[in-house]
Amino acid sequence: MKSETLEPTHLKELLTRCQQQDPKALKSLYKATSSHLFAVLLRILRNESYAEDCLQQVFLKIWNNAGQYNPDIARPMTWMNTIARNQALDWLRRYKNDQLNDSDDVLLQQADPAKQTDSLAQQWQNSDKVHHCLKELKDAQRQCIELAYFEGHSHQELSERLDQPLGTVKTWIRRGLERLKSCLTPII
Repeated sequence: MKSETLEPTHLKELLTRCQQQDPKALKSLYKATSSHLFAVLLRILRNESYAEDCLQQVFLKIWNNAGQYNPDIARPMTWMNTIARNQALDWLRRYKNDQLNDSDDVLLQQADPAKQTDSLAQQWQNSDKVHHCLKELKDAQRQCIELAYFEGHSHQELSERLDQPLGTVKTWIRRGLERLKSCLTPII
């Protein structure tokens, strides 16, 4: 099953092998994560051709910087999502006069939420309070939230992975976020 290859332990192993310049590891990493990272790029760039080109640059960066990955700071997909977002934003800056946008306003609107989301995700992953609050959630809610927010899975991907209806997955996430919010309110 495709989703099994997105398990953090498997991805950590592949990143370690990439750090050792193992081309087979990069190939496996590409097969496991390229569709997800392509979706991230496509959401930002809004152009399939640009997203495909940018994806190649993302994997070059992953290959060249695999030694900088720190599992104590972020999960593998979070780290790779950050590389993909930053690469896409660099792409937008470089080609801002293209059809992608006609002003810097579009770039600023897209740049800020991504930085805030990445920063928030890293803070949440490192927060003992968040982990405590996550443990208080029902298993299905916790699993959905972790997969969606820390690994970047879409609701549809979660529905397929967990073999649950899409509406159920959305409800689990919504209710889980409500419980997290009330648990975290004193610290936010």
